[in-house]
Amino acid sequence: MDKTVTQPTGRTSEPEAEREPTQVLTLLVECDRPAGGSELIVLTGVEAVTIGRGEHRGLAETEKRSGRTLALTVPDRRISSSHAVLERTAQGFRIRDLGSANGTRIGGERVEQANLHHGDIIQIGHTLFAFEDKQLPARVPVSVGQKTKISTLSPSYAQRLAQLSRIAMTPIPVLFLGESGTGKEVLARVTHELSGRPGAFVPVNCGAIPPNLVESHLFGHQKGSFSGAVRDEIGFVRAADGGTLFLDEIGDLPPASQAALLRVLQEGEVHPVGAARAVKVDVRIVAATHRPLDRMQDEGSFRRDLYARLSGFVVQLPSLRERMEDIGQLIGELLSRSNSTVRIRPEAATQMLRYDWPLNVRELAQCLSTASALATDGVIRGEHLPPALTALTGPPTLAPRSAPGSQEPAPPSKTAPLSPEDQALRDDLVRRLEESGFNISAVARDMGKARQQVQRWVRRFGLKGS
Repeated sequence: MDKTVTQPTGRTSEPEAEREPTQVLTLLVECDRPAGGSELIVLTGVEAVTIGRGEHRGLAETEKRSGRTLALTVPDRRISSSHAVLERTAQGFRIRDLGSANGTRIGGERVEQANLHHGDIIQIGHTLFAFEDKQLPARVPVSVGQKTKISTLSPSYAQRLAQLSRIAMTPIPVLFLGESGTGKEVLARVTHELSGRPGAFVPVNCGAIPPNLVESHLFGHQKGSFSGAVRDEIGFVRAADGGTLFLDEIGDLPPASQAALLRVLQEGEVHPVGAARAVKVDVRIVAATHRPLDRMQDEGSFRRDLYARLSGFVVQLPSLRERMEDIGQLIGELLSRSNSTVRIRPEAATQMLRYDWPLNVRELAQCLSTASALATDGVIRGEHLPPALTALTGPPTLAPRSAPGSQEPAPPSKTAPLSPEDQALRDDLVRRLEESGFNISAVARDMGKARQQVQRWVRRFGLKGS
């Protein structure tokens, strides 16, 4: 059967009316100063951005008759004083090298000038940038990369975090959903700190408690109430009285214990095992899981009434592959936490951009920790990275990526209209893919291109076989 090529539509988490299309330039990482973090530059109304070397990182704006122009300076010794310029054209943006000493590269290839496409990685000196088409939430400040406990260059994620900061100061239960390693416990701790509650933050891994001891661990027990109960225990719930109880992996809680927890949430009191009377408690509940609670409710393995009690405010944490614009920010924060002053070779940073990070921020943290230890001269190189990263080839990109184990690309963000050249390329690519049954290798041979280049086009245009 012939395959057709389609562009997936996907669903957005916000109404169309609340989102505005634009382009952004992200300074991902200064490889010689990775702890400096990242910076997002929104290009709405901007006609040009010049990039050059300066004593400090800075962004100056000039209003000209032709429109707004920006001058970005970066303290990178390998950047020329006037290195490159991004210029708005009828088709979008292009980058032009200004006769720099070390050149300008897109996807690893040196260019004199080139049209920019969604997801392009630009190397200028030892600094990496990304160009993206985005749908930004309207009326949201774009300066979301400030140094906070949880920082992001994703305006839509920043909007949700801003809402969380307000919810944190109320008694409303919070539920964090997301893959393992996305930072659910970090956000839970931040929620507690912002709450102002005087009691303790008590984390509980529901999946690590033996099923027959869940109620004893959560609600406490009296001495002699069962075999092995050699002393009174107050349990996790009462330990969090006046504070926050963080129920991690709530999806692993056995059904019988779900019913007992529901009673605690409904009545505001806990009944220790073996006790004659309940004890009143004042506990803020924050829960998290990587499991699909919606499906579990349909299957009957997770109580709907318990979900209703836990889901006062739900935060879906994006995976790292869904927020790759934040990787430089995360690298900077993780290195700063360990007081590391290491530098990163651009080639090593590029390998990090090629990788999908299936274990998310936790995997990135481990990677940096190991690489920093191996970098005896203070410079992280490719050989210091795990084999899973060093084996990757092809141009780096911030374009949408597949989830682990998926054969289809993630839904692309909505972009500006294609230029005539890109539209012609897309149409030709669609035709060749349909004729070959979506055989990437055959299309690459037919076009005289590297297979990785065809894959890059497929990702850029959001194409998939069906």
